[in-house]
Amino acid sequence: MSFTAEVRDELSRQEPVCEFCDLATLAALVRVCGTLSLGGSGRYGLMVATETGAVARTMIGLTHKVLKLKTEFTVRRSVLHKVRNYLISLPDQPGLDKALVLLGVLDRRGGLVAGIPRHVVARPCCRLAYIRGALIAGGFVADPRGDFHLEIAVQGEEFARSLARLIGEVGINARVNHRKSTYAVYVKSGDDVRGLLEAVGAARSVDVLEDARAMKSVKNEVNRKVNAELANQTRSAGAAQHQLELIAEVEERGLRGSLPQALEEFCDLRLAYPDLSLRDLGEMCNPPLSKSALYHRVLRLEKLLGE
Repeated sequence: MSFTAEVRDELSRQEPVCEFCDLATLAALVRVCGTLSLGGSGRYGLMVATETGAVARTMIGLTHKVLKLKTEFTVRRSVLHKVRNYLISLPDQPGLDKALVLLGVLDRRGGLVAGIPRHVVARPCCRLAYIRGALIAGGFVADPRGDFHLEIAVQGEEFARSLARLIGEVGINARVNHRKSTYAVYVKSGDDVRGLLEAVGAARSVDVLEDARAMKSVKNEVNRKVNAELANQTRSAGAAQHQLELIAEVEERGLRGSLPQALEEFCDLRLAYPDLSLRDLGEMCNPPLSKSALYHRVLRLEKLLGE
């Protein structure tokens, strides 16, 4: 099961905080993945198509519980993609028109609602329930072992921006991105993804995310130290090669025998231990010398050769 599927499944099992939370969850689910049809004489039909069992389970359960309406359920199997397609429809029936107004799909005059009606999300707990429903219906949460990313795919710019503002009301920075025929309401930072999942009650998913963040932190620290060590070794190897070249030039010019004792000692040590860093080479001296002291001898060699 993907991480997204785990998050959706966990959210679909959350209990409502107040008597209106289930309505808010159902309203979001219908707005995100529902399709409204209009027949003659003001007849309506509503259909939700999904490949996610959590969406189907939540849609059917809340429709019966909150709206007391009849649903029709069909399961189809895609031969091409080898997945199940769930179709949940609310056929034309008494009370459906009032339910669509209650869900914030239609206004009282029968017009389509572009944003999120305030009566659906009047209470703080209902706002979280609405966001939870939107995540169940169209949410995607990237595997936290990779990049942190959460988004909800929706139809309509006004609805997308209303949903982003609603998420902002719970303290999470959400943005909107237009993608061809859809809009994505997305959250990027690890802290915001964690904060949103925690706010809507996905405690188990938050634990998974935190474990992944901790593992990332350890890996990043190890990589940083390894890269720093490799860089130090590269610089040290380059410096040692330069010092060997200086000593070779001293010998070519016949200056080796006239070197001061300190420089002669350095040349002997470097030739004997060509791979050691200056710090390690200094520990071989008698008495031991600091890296700075040996580097000063390198500078004296360069000055001697006119470099």
